[in-house]
Order: sequence, then structure tokens, then C-alpha cells
Amino acid sequence: MLQGKHILVGISGGIAAYKIPELIRSLTKAGAEVKVTTTQNALQFVTELTLQTVSGNRVYSDVFAAINDHSTEHISLPDWCDAMIVAPATANVLAKMANGIADDALTTTICSCVARKPMVIAPAMNDKMWENPAVQNAIRTIRGWENVTVLEPAEGPLACGTSGKGRMPEADELEEAVKYALTPKTMCGRHVLITAGGTQEKIDPVRFVSNYSTGKMGIALAEACAQRGAEVTLVCGHVSAPVHNPLGLIHRVDALSAQEMYKACTAVWPAHDTAILCAAVADFTPAEPADEKIKKAPGQETMNLKMVLTQDIARALGESKRPDQQLIGFALETQNEKENALCKLERKHMDAIVLNSLRDHGAGFGTDTNRVTILKDNGQSIELPLQSKATIAHQIIAHLCATERLI
Repeated sequence: MLQGKHILVGISGGIAAYKIPELIRSLTKAGAEVKVTTTQNALQFVTELTLQTVSGNRVYSDVFAAINDHSTEHISLPDWCDAMIVAPATANVLAKMANGIADDALTTTICSCVARKPMVIAPAMNDKMWENPAVQNAIRTIRGWENVTVLEPAEGPLACGTSGKGRMPEADELEEAVKYALTPKTMCGRHVLITAGGTQEKIDPVRFVSNYSTGKMGIALAEACAQRGAEVTLVCGHVSAPVHNPLGLIHRVDALSAQEMYKACTAVWPAHDTAILCAAVADFTPAEPADEKIKKAPGQETMNLKMVLTQDIARALGESKRPDQQLIGFALETQNEKENALCKLERKHMDAIVLNSLRDHGAGFGTDTNRVTILKDNGQSIELPLQSKATIAHQIIAHLCATERLI
């Protein structure tokens, strides 16, 4: 998504500026070209040399500097960029933004960019400053502008030694916010239910039956839907990947067992337009989980574990699906892949199913990449090559979820 994009990073004078070199490195690693503009105060917290080194471009920090590439950098930079992020945005800069004040390199650039390009604002300050009515008025004003996304500060330890609301999100969350700003909002007003991760079926208090799922594919789908403006309910089994949620559009529900996931999904399904069932849900669960740790007896060489079928989430949702809802499943197969997936598609009343195989190198459990085939109920088949799971997620959504009904 960031490959070839031009991202303008604006930095004002707050201690959180120390996080920005990490953001710049991450953006460039993802394929973006980054340029930086700062206030003079920002350079008290992070040096111009550091910013120039990690971005590979000259830093614009002085309106009248003789070394500027253009005499009007505050105009040429907005012309150049695809999106701008201001992080940290101090109380001073927020007040200037809200009132159209442009008196330094950063605020003149913001003033000429804000009405023309997508912009992300990441406020950061002491909690007492954040609570100031004037700051809140500025935030309300800025949030009302088209193309501007204002992140909510996090709560936690602050530079002054106290704890409260005012922390700037971490670099990975800022990067996700930039992706959100750049993504067309094709799913605004949509409500999507997504499952992710593997379930854990309890044997006794210390053991369980599970699988190798990490939840990466389901989380990538949730983040991709949120980037397009959808409200997402993400029902998670065991996952080992972080969920980036800078705009608060992903509502996470933890459900470790198949039964817990069944209850969570069936409870919320009526309020959703689309369900994407990506979790690796156990087909069987121990019939009688032990209340105490099972101990081996002297001379014992085997143990029999009686298993019973779990409730089928996909079938339950498919049988209750309204005409205005769509149900998308996932199938991971090791043999007769397409035949088994198509059988599952029909049997569980799905609109489409996404097939991948453990035979495909770089696909399946635990990887950062995937190679899938989308099978639709109208007989159409779409093969997607090996790519990152984030890219695969956006392509799945583009093919299946970005319109009112399936393409």
C-alpha cells in the first residue's frame, strides 16, 4: 500500500518527537519516500541530521533557509506528497491549525496542505494541557475538516512523571493511520464480523488441543476493512500478532474455545453486513475436560481422550443469513483442495470461500505471506499469487466486500 507513495512527516516540539525516526524508517522500509518538515523547537528533541539520515531527504525547518530546494517549500511539499502526518502535534500547533496561523516551516506547510491532501494528526502533550478547553475546541474544529484524521492520545506514563491521557501512539500505530488516510473509504457504514486465530479446547487446567494458527490473516483482514472505513468486530481465538487499531474501528472480542467463539459470533451476526470466518476453529473438543491436572498412573503407556463435535459456526451463520448479508469462509486443505473447499462452500451456504493449501510454500499457518484462491458461489475462481497477508487481505476485500453485494 505504501510502495511508491510520497509521505510528508511534520514534527512539532514535543518529547514524543523521539519516536519519529522509527516511523520514518518503517515508512521507507514499506516502500514510501519520506520528506520531513519541523518547527525549530522540534529540533531540540530530534536532530536534523538524524531525520535527514533516516529519510534520505533534506529537512525543511526554516522558511527562509538559503539551502531550501524551492523558495516556497510550504507549497512544493504539499504538491509533492500523497499524504501528510503531523506527529507529535503539540497544543501550540493544534491551536495554530484551528485558527489558520502559519508562522513557521511546519504551520505554513500544514496551512497549504490541509485542504488538498489526506492528513493525520497525532496530538501529544501533558494530560492537563490535553484537557484545556481551548485545546479541545481546536480538536473539535480540526476533526470537522474533510480529509483530516485526528488520532486519540493514549493513556499511560507521561514525560512529567505522572500518568494520564496525552501519549502519542507508537510508530506502528502511526503507520497504520497513514495507511488509513491513503485508503479509499469504500466500506463506510459497513459492519464486518471477522474471526481470527486458533481455538484452544481444554483437556484439563494445564493442557489443551489446538492448532498452528497465529491469527495473522484474520487480523490483516480486520485492519484492511477498518482502513476502508468499516466498523469491525474481531472475534479472536489464540493470536500471536498485534492488532493495530489507531482509529478505534476494530472492536475485539476474545473467545478462546470453539464454544465461546460460536456464542460470540452468533450473538452479533444479525447486526453485521458481512462475516469473514478466518479462524482455525477446532472440529472436535474433549467430551469431559478434567477439573484437575490429569496424572499418569504407574505403568501407564496410553491415554484415551474422548472428543465430541463442536458447534459449526459457519453453518449456523449460513443458515441464518439474510439476503442482505454475505458470508465468506476460509479453507486450509492438504488434499483434494478445490473439491473440499467447494463442498464446504455449498454445505454451509457461503457466498465465497478463500482456499489455501499447506502444499504452497510460504502460505498457511504462521507465515507473513499467503497464496490463495477465491472461489465464489457463482462458479468464478480468482487466483492470487504469493504476497504479504496485508496485500492479500486488501485484494480479498476488493473482490468480495467493497460493494453492496459480491462482485
